[in-house]
Amino acid sequence: MRTIGLVGGMSYESTADYYKIINQMINSHYGGHTSAKIVLFSVDFGEIERHQSEGKWDESALVLIDAAKKLESIGADVIALCTNTMHIVADDIQANLYIPFVHIADATARKIRNNNISKIGLIATRYTMEMDFYVERLKSFGLEVIIPEADDRKSINDVIFNELVHGIIDVNSKKRFISIAHDLVGKGCDGIILGCTEIGMLIKSEDIDVSLFDTTQIHCETLVKLAVR
Repeated sequence: MRTIGLVGGMSYESTADYYKIINQMINSHYGGHTSAKIVLFSVDFGEIERHQSEGKWDESALVLIDAAKKLESIGADVIALCTNTMHIVADDIQANLYIPFVHIADATARKIRNNNISKIGLIATRYTMEMDFYVERLKSFGLEVIIPEADDRKSINDVIFNELVHGIIDVNSKKRFISIAHDLVGKGCDGIILGCTEIGMLIKSEDIDVSLFDTTQIHCETLVKLAVR
């Protein structure tokens, strides 16, 4: 079994999900008392969030490159960043590693294409929805990506940073997210990407009539396939 290196802490809520999901999948594959070989470097999200809000992406890159290199040095065979938004510096991280880096958008796009879907809605942080690094990556797989209206994007972002990263689940926020997802479906989307690793805490498959693509779940599936290969 290969060792999975996780750069986490952004937020600790979703990083805990990564740890649990990967271990559950590994145990399901091997059975018995088997658990995953994982090394985790959890960064200070407060520092990363400050860099985000100030547009200091290069500063964030230095923090995450350092974390990834430390994981590589202690035996990780593959690296994953447990966040969608900070994949804005994914190329910088990969350029400093000798081992594979598993890009969350690539894994998600492949899953969507395998489901024969070409028009997809994206719900995520404003950075992920509005900046090219993520949407253009999805488009490179032949996907048409639809994002919510500006007011809805602000509402989504506020809920993510003020509630979900702190583990707060609010019923009104859930209704709002479901309404936004329905609007995307009304625009012709055949599926919805939960493009922030915390959104799966709020929206479940039974809440929406189209396929939901939970990036946390998909990322974990991809990592486990590499680990057991």
